[in-house]
Order: sequence, then structure tokens, then C-alpha cells
Amino acid sequence: MYLTTMIGNLLIILATISDSRLHTAMYLFLSNLSFADICLTSTTMPKMLENMQTQNKIISYAGCITQMHFFILFASLGNFLLAVMAYDRFVAICNPLRYTAIINPCICGLMLVSCWIMSILHALLQSLMVLRLSFCADLEIPHFFCELNQVVQRSCSDTFPNDLVMYFTSVLLGGGPLTGIIYSYAKIVSSICAISSAQGRYKAFSTSHTFSVN
Repeated sequence: MYLTTMIGNLLIILATISDSRLHTAMYLFLSNLSFADICLTSTTMPKMLENMQTQNKIISYAGCITQMHFFILFASLGNFLLAVMAYDRFVAICNPLRYTAIINPCICGLMLVSCWIMSILHALLQSLMVLRLSFCADLEIPHFFCELNQVVQRSCSDTFPNDLVMYFTSVLLGGGPLTGIIYSYAKIVSSICAISSAQGRYKAFSTSHTFSVN
């Protein structure tokens, strides 16, 4: 399953790079999403496979923090990219005549860079909050990787600041993109349902493939 995930996402990236017809905003976001999926899977699966092979379930403190940091980074990046892709579809279908003006190369690059910056800052914040904690001698995490909440719960220190940050970022960085995705697709469905002809609805669905940001 790990190899299938890797190969599938790599093929998407290679197809996007090699085919000039796919040099559009949607496929740029999609290739970044595939890259994030490769990295997210690679933060946990290789170590899990090693543990299964060697029957050794030990991970160093530095390795645990590193694994947690990159897991948060690429999980956040995936959420932000899905929200950006939903907005791209919203503009392409609901405002097709203004698509090239709204989703221009500058805006496209700015959205992509913003996704990366917010993900890096979120992962850095959570990692620094964990580094301030102290842990007892024998720490066992009931998970196949160093999941943030499980690590914090096993600290011997006051975890209230960590819990507060986790709650705040979950609402802001989790709920925000989810709200944007739901809103975008709700508007898309509403716009398509308002079209009377079947041919018009088909054209609305296929609108996104006719615009390029190059």
C-alpha cells in the first residue's frame, strides 16, 4: 500500500510536469497535493514497517519530535491545498469569464506560497510547544507514530498551554479550510443546479479544463 501510494502520486507529478496541457492552476495545486501526500506517508510508514520487521518499537526523542513536526507540516499543507483547489473550482465554474483575471499566475503562486508558509509555521509552533515539556523516564505512546496529542498527554509538565494552542489551531487551521471547501462546493452545486439545460451543466463541469495560468 505504501508503494502504491508513492507510485500513484509520483505518476501524477510526472504527468503534470511532462504534459504542457496540464500546466494550469488546478494541476499545479494537485501536484503539490501529491507531493504533500508522499511526504506525509513517508513520515510514518517507513518507521512502522521497520518496527514490524525488527519487532523493535523504540524511537528516539529527536526522531519522535522530527516525525511529529513533518507530519503536522504536510497534514496542514494538504488541508490548505484542498481549500485552495476548492476555491479554484468555485471561480472556474461560478465566474468563468473572470477566471483568468482572478486566478492569474501571480495569485496562483501567492496562494501556493501561503499554503506552504502557514503549514511550516503551524508545524514549528506545535513542535516548539512540545519541546518546552518534560517527560517521565519511560514514555510509551499507544500509536504507530508520534501523534501530537498522544505525546502531550504523556508529559509530566503543565500541558494547558499546549492544549490551548492545539484547540485554537484546530479550530482556525482545520475549521477554516473545511468551511471554505464546503462553501465553495455548495456554491458550485447551487450554480450548476440553476442551469436549465444538461449541455449547460456539462459545460459548467468542464469549464476548469479550458483555462491556463501560463
